Amino acid sequence: MHTVLGLWRWRHNPLRRTTDLAEAWTAFAALLLICLVAPAVGWVSGAATESALQRTARIQHEQRHAVTAQATGPARGREAESRDPEASAEHRLREPIAARWTAPDGTERTGVVTVARHSVEPGDTFRVWTDDRGRPVDRPMDADTVRDHAVLAGIGVAVGFAGLVEVARRLVVGQLTRRRYAHLDQEWARAGPDWGRTGADS
Repeated sequence: MHTVLGLWRWRHNPLRRTTDLAEAWTAFAALLLICLVAPAVGWVSGAATESALQRTARIQHEQRHAVTAQATGPARGREAESRDPEASAEHRLREPIAARWTAPDGTERTGVVTVARHSVEPGDTFRVWTDDRGRPVDRPMDADTVRDHAVLAGIGVAVGFAGLVEVARRLVVGQLTRRRYAHLDQEWARAGPDWGRTGADS
């Protein structure tokens, strides 16, 4: 922005170089892309992400069912490990527990589910989510989760697009700077041998 305003003030100055004009237009184009196009791209990406996640959430709500389970005791040995191989990452928040529940088809099921740590004791009842076959699954996404993911996706795409624009601007400015210095070297090569000589018009 500073480059654009600075060049506008001395756009008719005879000392203005072609590379200065190109650099200013590059900065102006980058400014428009970052201020106008990046938000639009982010919004479109967020809207597309939200639409896709809403479809996924609808499918999950159709295929997943909330049932009441009863805790039968702590999970032991290989049973606990096979239920959640990544449990160590959430060890301080959740824990596996053995439970039984009735599947949507009416059959009795037993298995290991994860609950908030120390929130369920043997004999307590709690809600779990299962698929059509009665197997434990994660809770389906709700509207807030869909919206949060869509917003984050939109912001990420907008910031990424703006970053790419800035990288492109810097590459163009770097190329213009190299051309400017190359031109100065050529001018100096012509004027250098006669520099300071009497009558050399230098």
